[in-house]
Amino acid sequence: MPDKTSTPHTTPSHTAEGYHRALNKRQIQMISIGGAIGTGLFLGAGGRLQAVGPSLALIYLVCGIFCFLMLRALGELVMYRPTSGSFVSYTLEFLGPKASYIAGAMSFFNWAMTGIVDITAVALYMHFWGTFAHMPQWVFAMLALLLITGMNLIGVKWFGEMEFWFSLIKIVALVLFLIIGSAILGLRVPVDHNTTGFSLITQHGGLFPHGILPALALTQGVIFAYSGIEMIGTAAGECQDVRTVLPTAINNVMWRIAIFYVGTVTLLVLLLPWSAYQAGTSPFVTFFSHLGISGVDSIMNIVVLTAALSSLNSGLYSTGRVLRALALNGSAPRYLTHMSKQSVPSAAILTTVGIYLVGVFLNYLLPSQIFEIVLNLASLGIISTWCFILLSQIKLRQAINAGRIAPTGFAMPGAPFTSWATILFFCSIIVLMAFDYPTGSFSVACIPILAIILFVGWKTFSHKPLHLVPPTQSSITLTDDLLGTANTPNKQD
Repeated sequence: MPDKTSTPHTTPSHTAEGYHRALNKRQIQMISIGGAIGTGLFLGAGGRLQAVGPSLALIYLVCGIFCFLMLRALGELVMYRPTSGSFVSYTLEFLGPKASYIAGAMSFFNWAMTGIVDITAVALYMHFWGTFAHMPQWVFAMLALLLITGMNLIGVKWFGEMEFWFSLIKIVALVLFLIIGSAILGLRVPVDHNTTGFSLITQHGGLFPHGILPALALTQGVIFAYSGIEMIGTAAGECQDVRTVLPTAINNVMWRIAIFYVGTVTLLVLLLPWSAYQAGTSPFVTFFSHLGISGVDSIMNIVVLTAALSSLNSGLYSTGRVLRALALNGSAPRYLTHMSKQSVPSAAILTTVGIYLVGVFLNYLLPSQIFEIVLNLASLGIISTWCFILLSQIKLRQAINAGRIAPTGFAMPGAPFTSWATILFFCSIIVLMAFDYPTGSFSVACIPILAIILFVGWKTFSHKPLHLVPPTQSSITLTDDLLGTANTPNKQD
């Protein structure tokens, strides 16, 4: 009987890493949408509008373009070789074990910090209702964590189904906001005694009411809003028909960014003065509460609560796979390779939950500051993860141009120029973070500490890939595999 840490032989229903191919086209499409719409928009946009005003829409547009280019780079990698190890696996192949270790560790750091942001957001949303105003913030954070942990341990099919409905609720809510907001704007209906339209921008300081520098410094917060779009690369490893589904899912992300981010923020500042929005409160809840329609703000708060749970759900899913990929590469403790009977990396998921419990404790200690502090730290992990994806794609394209690898059929447009330009843009964000005092400056100051932790981690583990014995196969299966290998001598593993 094979050990539970073993990797099953690749079958139509299981991947080479032992994951169950249970995500269908409907779920993958919604995961790609949900990954691009999360806590950063539903909660973070309120504080960012307060900080930089209408220029936030322009920042979302610029960042969205580069994030889409990163996603196209990931798409080319996935079409070359779908895997639940995602960028950790690609970085190992094209950049070596050290780069793979750093990529995986920083991705884990990103999602660990993002998870803390999400459980904090859940607690903040619950305090919107007066009934729960006196309950400690950490209680809601703990309840959210217990719910999402249970859904991730049951199996990937249930994760996919939960994420499908979470994403559907988010999209329906945003579409309703866009319809209602556009109707109010088109009919020139006043909102809270304010005349809607461009006068709300021109009469309140213009596009950059606080100057250009604060807007540039805020770029790292906007990057966090797009955190999660790369998760489609991880989910692709458990998709039933990835080569058909993935290109459409990725290409559709661009117009979703344009509508759901740029369009939504533009509409928000045309309906209310940008100063009406504030940190800690969803801008959608703010808008609907100003309409004066009883109960609408509560409904919208339920929606943004769903968005936070969706982001937490996705983060736990992604981190479990990344941690297990690191363990299989010998860059993390071996116990993290353990798979449950449901083909779920339960050890890696529960380890991540342990980190999230620290976030629950931080909600107890620093309930008012924790969101922005952790958000900035998460941005470091996001940027490093995306840069490793781009560097891996550059190496893949070099191998394709040299004839060592066949073209994937889904090439990143404009590469390698667009790849290097995107890397440069992401690196410039870290420089801008240093000027965002105090939280941004604090985050940049943490980079040497992170480097020391990564160095210690590298010296601690063997970094020898775990060679797992697949389960016993029938003679017919082994013969088919042998003949298939013999007939395709140049096939990539």
